[in-house]
Amino acid sequence: MRFLSIQLEVRVASLGLFFGSDEGNSERIAYRIQKRFGKDVVDVHDIADATQLDFTHYDKIILGIPTWDFGQIQSDWEDFWIDVSEIDFSGKTVAFFGLGDQFGYSDYFLDAMGMLHDVVIQSAPNIVGHWSIEGYEFSASKAEIPGAGKFVGLALDEDHQEHLTAARLNRWCAQLHTEFGLETPLHEVDD
Repeated sequence: MRFLSIQLEVRVASLGLFFGSDEGNSERIAYRIQKRFGKDVVDVHDIADATQLDFTHYDKIILGIPTWDFGQIQSDWEDFWIDVSEIDFSGKTVAFFGLGDQFGYSDYFLDAMGMLHDVVIQSAPNIVGHWSIEGYEFSASKAEIPGAGKFVGLALDEDHQEHLTAARLNRWCAQLHTEFGLETPLHEVDD
């Protein structure tokens, strides 16, 4: 009698984090988020190397995107834009983080995060991680939820408020830990 040996891929991580980054800020933030949740909890993917199939492995997803210049989408996300619009996010819980320059581009602060949110919410009714607009100075943002006093996700300004990033990440990750219903340890980090 012959026995077949079957190896199954075991996925331990429960969160998929997808980011786009040209100069490295969004990538650094992605790995800082992973450090708080743990490498065994968060798989980090550069959107430049991702496919639609990569999203199917996760019920909990974090999407990170910087805004360029006058409200433009980061280049790798722009290349993936049609793909992301075709992904079915129903049954998934999604959170966003965005990077922008609130002083140099005050009229377009975090616009790319708002535009990505508008695409994803078409099939993802369960969006978490909303973040207060308090502590930011900007004129307009497509990422602001009208009348709510919140952004659709975590707002970071590595150009002018880098000194606030570690504390904001700690608070936001603790918020997501609850909103995602995770039972794994969460690490507060001063990085």
